[in-house]
Amino acid sequence: MTLDVSPITVLCVDDHRLMRDGVTHILERYEDVAVVGHASNGREAIDLYERLKPRVTLMDLQMPVMNGLDSIQVIRRIDPSARIVVLTMYQGDEDTFRALQAGAVGYLLKDSVPEELIRVIREVNAGRNAIPPDVAAKLAARGPRPSLTARELQVVELLTTGMRNKEIAARLGISEDTVRMHVKGIFTKLQVHDRTAALAEAVRRKLVRIES
Repeated sequence: MTLDVSPITVLCVDDHRLMRDGVTHILERYEDVAVVGHASNGREAIDLYERLKPRVTLMDLQMPVMNGLDSIQVIRRIDPSARIVVLTMYQGDEDTFRALQAGAVGYLLKDSVPEELIRVIREVNAGRNAIPPDVAAKLAARGPRPSLTARELQVVELLTTGMRNKEIAARLGISEDTVRMHVKGIFTKLQVHDRTAALAEAVRRKLVRIES
């Protein structure tokens, strides 16, 4: 029986080139890891994953064109055995929950030390999950809260801009009645009774971020 001594192939997905280059520079120190591709958005990540079949994918969440959550879902449909590690600067429990629900098997903050990055890559490559204890504890404390649908998230994001129902309907190409239905669903899931409270709760859960 021969041991597999080939390096762990890694796909790095992040919309910031500095981050991609930094991760690659760190991993170049280790002989058992090889970065085989870079992607700047979720759509590129899917295309490169299909072409390169990396053993581990490092995935940012907030990206243009297609975000990391959607990309994870597509990649996992293509390859249910895909080993994806979320690499993010946000420690929001909702982001964590959604990424793990989408199929991620590891979670790392971008300010993690290099030793933690390589440890997680090796762990998930070996078939194990790599969820930090504090993140696992937050997930457990989170409870079975219902997640907003993709359309509801779009509506929340437009609410943050101050749009009214008519404007949201025009932007999304749906009726005002449909917008009202989505807003009602958002209120129910976030357990609030008005738009101000809904936006505050959405920001608290890091479903949306209001730029300062």
